[in-house]
Amino acid sequence: MDKIKLMFGLLLCFGAVQAQDDIAEKANKEAEKALQASTDLTYEANEQLTSNDFITAEADYRKAISKSNKNAVARFNLGNAYYNRESFGEAFGRYKEAGDTAENKGEKHKAFHNMGNVFMKNKEYKKAVEAYKQALRSNPNDDETRYNLALAKKMLEKQQDEQKNDQNKDNEDKKDQENEDKDKNQDQNNEGGDNEKKDEGEQKEDENKDKGDQGDNGENKPKENQKGDGDKKNEQEKKPNEGDQPEDKKQQPRPNQLSEQQIQNLLEAMQNEEKKVQEKMEARKVRGKKVKNEKDW
Repeated sequence: MDKIKLMFGLLLCFGAVQAQDDIAEKANKEAEKALQASTDLTYEANEQLTSNDFITAEADYRKAISKSNKNAVARFNLGNAYYNRESFGEAFGRYKEAGDTAENKGEKHKAFHNMGNVFMKNKEYKKAVEAYKQALRSNPNDDETRYNLALAKKMLEKQQDEQKNDQNKDNEDKKDQENEDKDKNQDQNNEGGDNEKKDEGEQKEDENKDKGDQGDNGENKPKENQKGDGDKKNEQEKKPNEGDQPEDKKQQPRPNQLSEQQIQNLLEAMQNEEKKVQEKMEARKVRGKKVKNEKDW
């Protein structure tokens, strides 16, 4: 009884395996059939593309791609169609699909090589270098890929030098702009300082003018000045006005200096005095003369 059960179980397992194999085989046959149909559509699209019927060719390539996820050629050829029409973004997408779908190194090499070409067109030289390197991993003997890799490296170095020079130029321009702004600000500050000094000078001049006006009006004078002015005023009140003085008073000479009139008057006075003295002298002589008395005897 146990042997019967064992045999029955083995038969069931064998049947399941066989069924799985049948399913896998059927799936493989369907995949091969789909791939064949996709390949046929790819061939037709190639013919249409050769006849410059891009629209029909593009449609057939898309149908071929939808029928089989293993048809790397349809994706690659559609990428070439886009590349020749300078639709580099769409071309790159199809090349990438071809590289992911490809099952042999030859197809991978072509896909990465053309991806590098798209990067070169877009001047993305660093990405182009990596794409060409990836292509050479699948086919290290391809001379065209090696040449493109060397060119991409050279263009990358040139690009980096240009970027460095541009950066240096930008830094210099920025520095020059900062210096220009600094000089402009300094000039504005100097101009503002001059204006302030000018305003201060005008203000001081106005203040001095106001002080002068106040001095003329006798207002807001310091007490000392007011006192001195008062003393001066009192002295002027004590002195007679020059206009009220006699004419000879006005022309009085300064001390230690005699006028001609004074000298003349002094000489006449001296002459008069001398004359008076002489007269007195004569008078004394007359009175002092003795008179002889004659005797009566």
